[in-house]
Amino acid sequence: MSDNPFAMFSPKHEFFVGIDSDGCVFDSMELKWKECFIPLAIRHWGLQAVSKYAREALEFVNLYSQDRGINRWPGVVNAVDWLSKWPAAMARRPKLPAFERMRRWLKEASVHSNATLAALIEKEPDNDELRRWMAWSKDVNDTIAKTVSGVPPFPAVPATLEKAAALADLVVVSGTPTEALEREWEEVGLRPLARMICGQELGTKVAHLNGCAGGGRYAPGHVLMIGDAPGDQKAAAKAGALFYPIVPGEEEDSWDRLHDEALGLFFNGKYAGDYADQLAEHFNAALPSEPSWVERAGCGCACGCAGH
Repeated sequence: MSDNPFAMFSPKHEFFVGIDSDGCVFDSMELKWKECFIPLAIRHWGLQAVSKYAREALEFVNLYSQDRGINRWPGVVNAVDWLSKWPAAMARRPKLPAFERMRRWLKEASVHSNATLAALIEKEPDNDELRRWMAWSKDVNDTIAKTVSGVPPFPAVPATLEKAAALADLVVVSGTPTEALEREWEEVGLRPLARMICGQELGTKVAHLNGCAGGGRYAPGHVLMIGDAPGDQKAAAKAGALFYPIVPGEEEDSWDRLHDEALGLFFNGKYAGDYADQLAEHFNAALPSEPSWVERAGCGCACGCAGH
């Protein structure tokens, strides 16, 4: 048996459509972060003294910025970096975690998941930071399983995906654990439309796209990625795919446009160019790159954070 998880995937159609899940198909991003990820991050990392600031920093990074949709691990690291630049928060003299080992792992590992973190912990069993990260992540998964249920897709999603599946191979391309994706797509009856579900265990979204649609399996211009985050847009570009944005705050309109207009242009070879560029420009303008509390002159630190 091949070690390549994409080895058995082969085209059934001339077109390929990759689809992100959280915040794109499902209106679940705010529920998962505000009710699951963030409260547990504040508890596990001792941020209670600056909880209101930590909450806003975590929401900014993971929901309302150019970092929207990144993996859970850098989602916390980046938020704490921004928190350290918030004068009102730092006036309370919080003891912020340095996340030294996590930062190294994020640079060194190609796949960031509970499984790869567990493998690292086996090699470094006495590393308290890594064990705390694992405890937080497991708590998050357990809380999501208990909390996130009955969340429907955006109204136009089922009809749009059915329309797309008639002419394209559909694959879920996500940084969410595969078990959660399988459960959520099955719960609302969308699972049969997806040829494959790719979660964080199968690597990055670029790896998903290349694994399923790379290697000349589809003609140029026949691969489309649908997503709600800049990371989806970047993954599409790296994989040579077109990108259709689900704009945060305008999800219903975005799906209606995809169903009524953009999908037909894609199948007819008229999507790329001015049309796609205009959608991308509007999408990029919807998410800022830095929070309002950071002075544009910079923080003067040597952390290499975004925007400085």
